[in-house]
Amino acid sequence: MTSSTMAGSAGRSGEPQHDVGANFQRTAPPRVEAGVRTADFDSVVHAQGTWRDDELHMAPVSGLMTAEILAHDPRPELRLARLSFEILGTLHFGPLTVTTRTVRPGRTIELVESRLTAQGRDVLVARAWRLVTTDTAEVAVIHDSDLAPLQVCEPFPDMYQRWPGGYIQSLQMRVAADHAAGHGRCWSTTAVDMIAGEQTPDLVRLVGMVDTANGVAPVLPAGPGAFAFPNVDLQIHLYREPVGAWLGYATTSNLGSDGIGVTSAVLHDEHGAFGRSEQIQTIRRIPAADA
Repeated sequence: MTSSTMAGSAGRSGEPQHDVGANFQRTAPPRVEAGVRTADFDSVVHAQGTWRDDELHMAPVSGLMTAEILAHDPRPELRLARLSFEILGTLHFGPLTVTTRTVRPGRTIELVESRLTAQGRDVLVARAWRLVTTDTAEVAVIHDSDLAPLQVCEPFPDMYQRWPGGYIQSLQMRVAADHAAGHGRCWSTTAVDMIAGEQTPDLVRLVGMVDTANGVAPVLPAGPGAFAFPNVDLQIHLYREPVGAWLGYATTSNLGSDGIGVTSAVLHDEHGAFGRSEQIQTIRRIPAADA
């Protein structure tokens, strides 16, 4: 979970903001030149992060870039199979530009790259493998364990108490009985669209919450002398295209002895497991005065 201001009605662009029921809003129509799609956005409070009050949360940012990847030169015979996000710098709240291009074209395998620019520099790069789909139903098998159904889970107020920010506050969350530190078992959804005035596909809505996995069941405590553990990447592998509005997390957290950790998650929709995510963490002690 990477981290904007929720206080008041002014965004980091300096222009008055209002709640448009979305994470981002377009500031110009997208344009395509020489095979490169360019889209300009402004941030909305629902994309606000948690670690600092001048950053975006990685979850909706990854959803935004997924939406732009889907909009770039769509190929109905291919689907997204892997999304890789590398965080290059601060995800500044405010005006954003997303540029998307195909870096490896192909009839059955294609690699698409998308870059997010904020305050004049690239701060996030995403790469997506699109693979041809074929009928393999007769040999399909999934070994990932089931998650407690949404219907038997309870409200999850601890999530809002631990984490500030507009993005977390926009979520509805439910938690399973076997949820524990380092062993997350919970669900989330949001009624907030990814882009104002545009329908949000299920894939975009769900991918736009995956980064939350890093914070649903941390093993490190909050409070004075605690640790920060932001992730510097997000890797998502999809062996099935998810559907619906609810994302289930079965997370495992592992911390090394030299300041590096990882959060792994099996991802679920209401039909079962559909993929996995990994997030590498940098673990740093927070000075007591700042905790």
